[in-house]
Parts: sequence; C-alpha cells; structure tokens
Amino acid sequence: MRPGANGPIGSADDFHREARQARSHGAGFKGLDFAKAPLLVIWESTRSCALACKHCRAAALMGRDPEELTTAEGFRIIDEAAAMGTPLFIVSGGDPLQRPDLPELIRHGKERGLRMGTIPAATPRLTRERLAELKAAGVDQVAFSLDAPSAAAHDGFRGVDGSFAKVLEAVGWAHELDIPVQINTCFAAWNFKDLDAMAEIVQGLGIVFWEVFFLVPTGRGKAMDGLSAEQFEHAFAKLYALSQKVKFVVKLTEAQHYRRYTVQQETLRRRAGAAPARPTMGASAPAVNAGKGFLFVDHRGDVYPSGFLPMVIGNVRKATLQSLYREHPLMLGLRDPARLTGKCGVCEFRVVCSGSRARAYAMTGDPFGAEEACAYEPVAEAGKSVA
Repeated sequence: MRPGANGPIGSADDFHREARQARSHGAGFKGLDFAKAPLLVIWESTRSCALACKHCRAAALMGRDPEELTTAEGFRIIDEAAAMGTPLFIVSGGDPLQRPDLPELIRHGKERGLRMGTIPAATPRLTRERLAELKAAGVDQVAFSLDAPSAAAHDGFRGVDGSFAKVLEAVGWAHELDIPVQINTCFAAWNFKDLDAMAEIVQGLGIVFWEVFFLVPTGRGKAMDGLSAEQFEHAFAKLYALSQKVKFVVKLTEAQHYRRYTVQQETLRRRAGAAPARPTMGASAPAVNAGKGFLFVDHRGDVYPSGFLPMVIGNVRKATLQSLYREHPLMLGLRDPARLTGKCGVCEFRVVCSGSRARAYAMTGDPFGAEEACAYEPVAEAGKSVA
C-alpha cells in the first residue's frame, strides 16, 4: 500500500488493472489512431493582437507580419489536416479577428468536413457583426478567455481595461446567434485561489465547454509561477467533482496527470461498490499531448508538437502536415512512452498520462523528462510499467 493524494489507494495490481481498463477505451477520439493523425490542429493564423496577456506563449504584438501564411496557404493546411483524418481544426492567434479572411477560412474547413473553432480576443474588433459572419461561415464553436472572477483582476492579467466586460458581452451575442460557447481559463499561482469562483461564473454562462489551462512557463509566461504538485491535486479534485454535476464538458489542458487522477478515483469507487462515475475528458486513453494527438502551426508556417513546446519540426511551405506529424523523429519519440525518463519513465500510468511534455521541456530542458508538477510517486519498479 502507498499513500496517494487522497489517502491509501491500493497496490500496483490495482493501478495496472485500472490503467488497462482506461487504455481499452480506444486509441483516441472515436478510435482515431494518434500515430496517423492528430485529434486537433491549431493554427496561429496571426500573432497580431491588441491584448498584452501576461502568460502569452507568443508574446503577441500589434501589426500584421508580412510573412504570415496567406489565405491560399491557410486553405492548403486545412486541406492537409482533413486529408490526414484530423477531425478538429482551430484558427487561433494572436487575435484571429485581425485576419479579414477568417470567415473564408472557417467556411473552407467546413467544406472539407472539419469541425471548426476559433478564439477571438476580447478587443473592440470583437463585435456582434463579426460573430454573425462566423456563424454564417459555419463555425462550430467560439472560445473566449476568462481568467479571473472580477474585471479588475482579469483586465490586469490581459493588459487591457474592458476585456472582462467584452467577454461577457460577446457570450451574450454568441447565444443570440446560436453559436456554442467555450470558455478558456488559465490557472497559475496568481489566480489558483479563484478556482471555485471561476467555476461558479462559468456555470452561469450557458457554455458547452470549459477548457482549463494550466500555465506552462514559456513566452511571457516564464515570468509567472505555475501551480505546485499539491495545488494540481486540489484542482483535480474540484474539477473532477464539477464534471460530475454540470452539463458542459470540463477539459484540462497541460495537466495530463489528471488522467492518472481519474483512474484513481474509479479505483476508489469500484472498491466502495459505487456506480462508475460519469465519463470525463480524463477517462479515455491515451491523453492528448504534444505531438500525440496534437499539432501546432504558427503564423509563418513553422510546425511544433504544441504551441507550448517550442521545438520546430519543419515548415508547411516546405513539407506536408502529414509527413511532419507521422515521420519526424521528435514526433515519433513523443508518442513512444518508452522514451520517458525520470519518474514518468517508470510510472505505471505512463501510457494513460505521460505528463505534460511541454512543462517537462520548460522546466528541465528535456521534452522526455519528468512532469515535475505531479505529486504521484510511481509504485512500479524501474523498467516495469503497464506500457
């Protein structure tokens, strides 16, 4: 027996059994094979943005880069994502509303059978008219960022007065236009105390998806403190409980060890004879991670395993998304749990979790290193795991 974050949980055999059950849920989204295609492609269509967010991975600035991918090049990467079998495509930024061709890009993706989303910045460019254009183009979901429960705190974090009020206004417009709404929240040391208050706010916004990001210290975020391992466990407990009672999806990003947490909770429920929990975004295996179910293209066409893992693997002007995703050595390595080192390398949850590869790189300089923000200590012996 070993003490877990919530008291004694069980033996290695229990962990192996639950991990195998989680793995049996499939290779990915509706059986998607992450070795062949990512679940999600995010294209940073522009780095231009009027906000000055303290955590911005891209250090966005005003002014369009003349080397941005053109509309035709945007169409091509959308085509390549669809041909590869990727179901989800997000046009992000910067502020994607800085691109006048955003509706054309959304429409093109819909014509290729993709589920299309975008993440407009809360600036004066965000109007009901612009949202109506996106609705007409067929956008499936629009995400807005909300990081604190008060205007003063949120606006201070985003660097522009009025951004909190603009988000709430835009949520109302989206509902009027019948556009499904997602809220993105980034938690770090500065706003961890606000997790309960933020959960209360999002429950009142009529959303379909709450994406909870956890800070990776890259870009401007290097100057900020992330959560401790113990704070992650507290966040997992609160968000897991929330996911069991709300109608919207609660998705954790850069917190792959939440998969381990959900398996542990199912172990406890099974032993207590309780009914299985409602499925959560942490229930299936494997976790989407940098280079494994995920691909990021920046505004100039450079391709990365993730926007938070700044290791360029090629450029779309010289290679296809398919060849970079399926064949690049770094991508192959990121999908191989045998490459993990430190405690992640011997952890019995390394397939269902594998830790944030972006945070490992940011904290250790090694994309295969240990997830230092994980409180769990593996019970597996060196060289032995459920992989």
